[in-house]
Amino acid sequence: MDGGTDVRMSCGLMGKQHNSRPTTGLAEITLSERFTFNPKEGIDNPVMVTTDDSDFKLRPRLCILKRDEHESYGFHLRVEKGRKGHVFRNVVPEGIAERSGLQDGDRLLEINGCFVDDVSHSEVCKKIRLSGNHVCLLVLSGAEYEQAECGGQNLQSLSRTRTKQLDRCQPPRLCHVTRDPASGLGVTFTPVEGQRGHFGVSLVAGGAAEKAGIRKGDRLVWMDGAAVSDLSHSALSRMMRKCKDHITVLVIDSDSEQIYEQQQMPVLPSMAVPQNLPHRARRLRLVCGNDTYGFLLRLEKITPRDIVHILRHIEPGSPADRAGLRDGELLLEVNGEEVEPLEHEEVVNKVRESGAEVSLTTITFQGLVFYKKLGLSPLLFCEDVTVKDLQNSKEGAAGPKPRLCLVQKGSVGFGFNLGSSPHRPGTFISLVCDGGPGQEAGLLRGDTLIEVNGQNVEEKSLEDVMVLMKEGGKSLSLLVQEKNSDDKMELETPSSRDASDCEDDDTHEISFL
Repeated sequence: MDGGTDVRMSCGLMGKQHNSRPTTGLAEITLSERFTFNPKEGIDNPVMVTTDDSDFKLRPRLCILKRDEHESYGFHLRVEKGRKGHVFRNVVPEGIAERSGLQDGDRLLEINGCFVDDVSHSEVCKKIRLSGNHVCLLVLSGAEYEQAECGGQNLQSLSRTRTKQLDRCQPPRLCHVTRDPASGLGVTFTPVEGQRGHFGVSLVAGGAAEKAGIRKGDRLVWMDGAAVSDLSHSALSRMMRKCKDHITVLVIDSDSEQIYEQQQMPVLPSMAVPQNLPHRARRLRLVCGNDTYGFLLRLEKITPRDIVHILRHIEPGSPADRAGLRDGELLLEVNGEEVEPLEHEEVVNKVRESGAEVSLTTITFQGLVFYKKLGLSPLLFCEDVTVKDLQNSKEGAAGPKPRLCLVQKGSVGFGFNLGSSPHRPGTFISLVCDGGPGQEAGLLRGDTLIEVNGQNVEEKSLEDVMVLMKEGGKSLSLLVQEKNSDDKMELETPSSRDASDCEDDDTHEISFL
């Protein structure tokens, strides 16, 4: 299996070896048998029983899969001709899926407590991808699934009985806490007596954590991508000391946590309600006016292993501009289909084939980094943006907006110089070379640097900014802001980067849409 592939969607004929019906355990089962569901037994231990008092019972299995970034879960998920349901195939021996209890031929019933047997295959695969690096799957063996199908059983009733206790739970909350200069993060986590791996919260009234959505009586489940059930209190304390200015935590009230434990269900970020998150993907609707949408789509290499589709040069007054597209945003979806595995021309064709209207899902570079560090999909908390939302945001906005510029080192270096003024703090772009990487990335002479590779530099010296840039290697992520025309800037003699060890980058593909 490919290291970066966790789920494969396949429809139709998959080869003779996948078309033969399983025979294990089916010899004793006849189509004339009738099945009923016993709700009294099902409250605590949901099972299926036959009316002829057979010993056969449906035994769904809960498989909890957890992986590292760029690691595969180790299975294919398929729809096969002549079979119902979503079928697991090619379960890798000793892989993550097999170690969690998943077996070849199993059928998928639930993803993170959500019944999916009657959901389209593409949507099921998307749900697994959105769950990120941690997913909870409820499955039946192939024999049990077909036994239930032959008996006309309602599998959703089985799922519903198992999960109805969760209806009494309040959803978990994913909260991003930014340190307050006066009161800090405003929260401490203390071990729950007699419960290893359980931590309660103590809040500063009106502090940063409370404002971020953490409540009195909450239990900590997860911090900055790590499940705290695996951590000692000392290890958690070390994480808190290293978190610097912010933390992202998953919390849930203690009563709900107890119900999840009774159901043997993990509490995962993909089940959460977002609270105060600094970044969200946006789904925008573009209506084409003339022949174009008014933006440039580029394929750019932003890290040694990440090549992304980036929106550039949004034409003022164009459909893209009216819809709210921003220069430098990364494209995640076209009409709900993820573009990460697609070639540049495939993405371009999907936009053009949409005709007069297209839906684009985007996120900032900082947003992509934020979710990747947490092991989450950037699409997890995507929000739909309407024209009314944009109008409301513009009413409160004043002056030029910050722009994200991703610069790849070329044969002439980065193609821009930096400067600073003795009369004001900060660093600005003092020179942009014609046709260089800086100009291609959208940098303008006079732009003020706000962030370098995700770190705020507004109060840093020119020398400190240069150090950060050198640490970035051959790729730079610069958040810049153009000054108002009435805000004259004194351009001093600039400092420039050394271009002696530059390499050409020919990975870019560009299309105007």
